[in-house]
Amino acid sequence: MALLYRCYHFILKCIVVLIGVPNPKLHRGEEALENAIKTLQLKNGSHVLIVTDKTLIELPIIIEQLACIAKQDLTPIIFDDVNPNPTIKNVEQGYLHYQQNHCHAIIAIGGGSVIDCAKLIGAKVAKPNKAVTDFKGLFKVRKRLPPNIAIPTTAGTGAETTVAAVVNDPQKQLKYAATDFTLVPQHAVLMPQLSTSLPAHLTATTAIDALTHAIEALLSINCLSFSRQRALQACDLIFSYLPNAYCKGSDLYAREQLLLASFYAGQAFTRTSVGYVHAISHQLSANYGTAHGLSNAVLLLPVLRWYGNRVDSTLALIARHCRLTSLDYPIAQQAEDLLCHIEQLLGSMHIQVHFEELRQEDIDTLASSALKEAHPDYPVPCFMNLKECQNILLSVSVKA
Repeated sequence: MALLYRCYHFILKCIVVLIGVPNPKLHRGEEALENAIKTLQLKNGSHVLIVTDKTLIELPIIIEQLACIAKQDLTPIIFDDVNPNPTIKNVEQGYLHYQQNHCHAIIAIGGGSVIDCAKLIGAKVAKPNKAVTDFKGLFKVRKRLPPNIAIPTTAGTGAETTVAAVVNDPQKQLKYAATDFTLVPQHAVLMPQLSTSLPAHLTATTAIDALTHAIEALLSINCLSFSRQRALQACDLIFSYLPNAYCKGSDLYAREQLLLASFYAGQAFTRTSVGYVHAISHQLSANYGTAHGLSNAVLLLPVLRWYGNRVDSTLALIARHCRLTSLDYPIAQQAEDLLCHIEQLLGSMHIQVHFEELRQEDIDTLASSALKEAHPDYPVPCFMNLKECQNILLSVSVKA
């Protein structure tokens, strides 16, 4: 079975090498949004679906951006019915809103949930006869989405540059991932002022989500030079600027660097996929509604320590690049220095180490679902068995 998985991973690697993954056009600076809108080349008076959530839409800074859109002779049509874990119903309602208001473009303003929902709304516009669940898996869209812009308000998911969109099915307690090159947003706008209102705890967990993307991209056997470069850049930016953003949320420069780190990490993992941290994390979100960034933050160290010395060379590379160790130390010590630094960083931001919602009677089912997600889709450096996955879940349960 392992050989078949590796053959599948090799095919995925060949697709990335031979076809390439598109990059969104990145816009930064004071006129970033105006420039992105102009690039869409929409007719005056065009209706544009603004996908956001009910919390963000009430913020003055978002109202300013809506005014900016209106000044470009466009009519914003608000759709803010997006759950923290977006559901199939959210996507279907957003699609109806787009159709009923005769929209011509989509602008997503929010975190990864909002951007993922906007991507799938666009997929429905491109292929209206398909159900949302039909997009599950690889390359089920294969058609250009309507003109679109992604504006992240959190520095974590990297959804503004990834090929994937995740949607939740509450009835089946499952998360579906759609993966297609057409799901990469056409434009990404980084506006640090949109993230200054993010509470310190969410600043921390979303940034650790980005760090997890970068580390799992580096651990992937499909990691090539571009992904390696971007993932290392992301790690360095997060370790350098997360403490400042956490302690002083109004630090625009630190906020911008974290947004850039999230973008780089997104570029990295969208070419390499993720690993066991995400596989397990998705089950917690699907079954308990656990915030994705938080679940990644809790699971990151247990999974990395499970890998053991099998990933020492990669962890040591991160430690050296981010100046967290001595070049004179042996590889094993450099890797341990990275793990200790992550542990100290998580502790300094008061991130929990257990899940109170995790029921021990669910562990067997959660572990099975996590491995079903990971195998064969994630090109992990080595394979985890069911007992090992159960032990990781047990280690982060309250009664561990």
